[in-house]
Amino acid sequence: MSSVQHCVDSFSECSGDDKHCAAEIMGTDVRDNMEQAKPLPQLQIYPTLSDGISPFWREKYERDARKYWDVFYKRHNDRFFKDRHYLDKEWGHYFCGAERKVILEVGCGAGNTIFPLIATYPTIFVHACDFSPRAVNLVKAHKDFMETQVNAFVCDLTADDLSKQISPSSVDLVTMVFVLSAVSPEKMPLVLQNIRKVLKPDGYVLFRDYATGDLAQERFSCKDQKISENFYVRGDGTRAFYFSDEYLIDLCTANGFDIEEHSLCCKQVENRSREIIMNRRWVQAVFRLHDASSSCCTKPGNELVHRKDSMPELKESPLEETEIDIADSVAVEMFGITTSTDEIIEVNIRESTFKIKVVPKEYQHTCKSTGLMLWESAQLIASVIASNPTIVAGKRVLELGCGCSGICSMVAAISAADLVVATDGDSNALDLLTQNLTANLSPTDLDRIITKRLEWGSKDHIEGIKKLNDRGSEIIIGTDVTYIPESISPLFATAKELISPIGDVSEECEPAVIFCHVLRRVDEPAIISAASQFGFKLVDKWPTGVPTSSSKSIISSWFPENACNFIPTTALNIMYFVKVKAAL
Repeated sequence: MSSVQHCVDSFSECSGDDKHCAAEIMGTDVRDNMEQAKPLPQLQIYPTLSDGISPFWREKYERDARKYWDVFYKRHNDRFFKDRHYLDKEWGHYFCGAERKVILEVGCGAGNTIFPLIATYPTIFVHACDFSPRAVNLVKAHKDFMETQVNAFVCDLTADDLSKQISPSSVDLVTMVFVLSAVSPEKMPLVLQNIRKVLKPDGYVLFRDYATGDLAQERFSCKDQKISENFYVRGDGTRAFYFSDEYLIDLCTANGFDIEEHSLCCKQVENRSREIIMNRRWVQAVFRLHDASSSCCTKPGNELVHRKDSMPELKESPLEETEIDIADSVAVEMFGITTSTDEIIEVNIRESTFKIKVVPKEYQHTCKSTGLMLWESAQLIASVIASNPTIVAGKRVLELGCGCSGICSMVAAISAADLVVATDGDSNALDLLTQNLTANLSPTDLDRIITKRLEWGSKDHIEGIKKLNDRGSEIIIGTDVTYIPESISPLFATAKELISPIGDVSEECEPAVIFCHVLRRVDEPAIISAASQFGFKLVDKWPTGVPTSSSKSIISSWFPENACNFIPTTALNIMYFVKVKAAL
């Protein structure tokens, strides 16, 4: 909702030092910068890349890994991976034999490995596990599932003991196809140790997974989605590790495996219609329990092999014509495939219904902008304006940090505001805002709204707003725009520049700034202090109210008697500021 470009996790990492930090940022040496002819304080809206995601989100991805994959399979069902018919070509001799082979498919997903194998080798028996209950249910619902041939069960290999589900030393082959990459690197040894319990002494692990240098890794690096070295989070919360040859060898040898075969597979995929060349890399290997009599890890003749081939042109779907397993979420990152990831939220405000397009919740946590979603504070202020149209009727209204929804600006236009200027610092949010305005407003109401990019404290942007409205705004609105300490000073400096002069309006309609928010990293005294430095005075607040010269609270009069049904959450606060005459 804010014009400040900031990760969603900035809300979630409050510390005891925030108040002190805010006080330092505001500073006692800050004076009326206009009188001192100092430049407006300006916030760096688009920060440079950091070292990766925050500890809060890193822990959350680990803690909720099962949930993210379960949501993933709810969304994609069995359409995530294509069936892996290439396994027979790559490893067919491992599945052959006079005796019935027992297979363990680790991270079975929807069964894209299991059922092609059963169709080719009908005598095998497969243990299939995944830590997503929804994935296991998809396996059991498959038309070819038979309990006499497949034992499907839920298991987290980093925590659950495999030997409680499978007899020790009973498995001939373990298939691990694009699954270990979803595990935190520090927990990968737990997976391999767990597998050792059920693998026969002469059993094999067939391994295929992402390799370092893959195009997807490069894209993740550019988007600052790094968790740790070679470990990244996708937009949907699932994670991917990219294996180097050295890392894979060290991981195997440290956990009692020899590498019988391994190769780095490189495939250059060209899509001429899109003018895209995609360099895909994955590692393919075969492990075996360590033989003490062997003096080396890799058998002669099985050293690292680079396999290169190319595909001249991809027509309908670049995923269906390759032998590369890839998730839809990664396909978007790598191939530039356009998919409908926007979510439509229906908001009912009095007699009006708004359909707001936003980024879905499962993708919001990796957004660099907080303006691509709809906040409860915006819904509350929009409801307040709809119930009390006199707040904006006939007035010039400016919304700071409107985000993609612009719900307050839309309601202000419907409530007969003279002019509404909806601003945000994020051009992506403004693009989505334009779509929402067009989809929800009549031509008459659209004529009352202007959208404009505004980075708080930017002299050029402020001058651009003044050209649209040289008399200033009588009402300035901001919802959830006060959560970052660094943004408070530029926010009020911008409001001071763009609010109407006091002498231009009657005393009953003095210009006002209305902020609604959940107090997070910036406390109320810090906000009030910053407001005072730029010539604003808090005259009312809600829900507690402040002493004023008026016999009637301004904000409380906005709410009906059944306000509990009117307010989306009791954590919200509203602050009502007016310009101080002495500061002019």
